[in-house]
Amino acid sequence: VAAFDSFRFVIKGGLAGAAVYVAYDQGLLGSGTQGAEALKKAQAVLPPAIQEWTKYLGWEVSTLPPTPKFDFSPSDSWNKGVQTVMSALSVAPTRACEYTVEGWKFVKDLVK
Repeated sequence: VAAFDSFRFVIKGGLAGAAVYVAYDQGLLGSGTQGAEALKKAQAVLPPAIQEWTKYLGWEVSTLPPTPKFDFSPSDSWNKGVQTVMSALSVAPTRACEYTVEGWKFVKDLVK
C-alpha cells in the first residue's frame, strides 16, 4: 500500500512539473504581454483541436456546447489589480486615523 501511495505521489508530482514546464514554455509565467500572446495562440488553436477530438471520439459537433470566447486581457487585469492595491494603500493612513478616533469615542462612551 505504501509503495502504491508513493507511486501516485511520483505520478502527480511529474504531472504538476510538466504543467509548470508547459506554462513556462508557452510564456504564461512571463510578463502580461507574453501571457496575452499565449492566450491569443490558445484561442486560435483550441477550436480546431476540439473538432479533431470530437471526430476521433465519434461525437457530433452539434451536440457539444460552443467553444468559449475569451475576452480577457492579463495585462489589463494586472494593471487593475495594481491600481486597486495602490488605492487601498494610499487611503490606509487616513482610514487608520478615522478608525482610531471612532475606537476612542467608543471606549470613552463605555467608561462614562
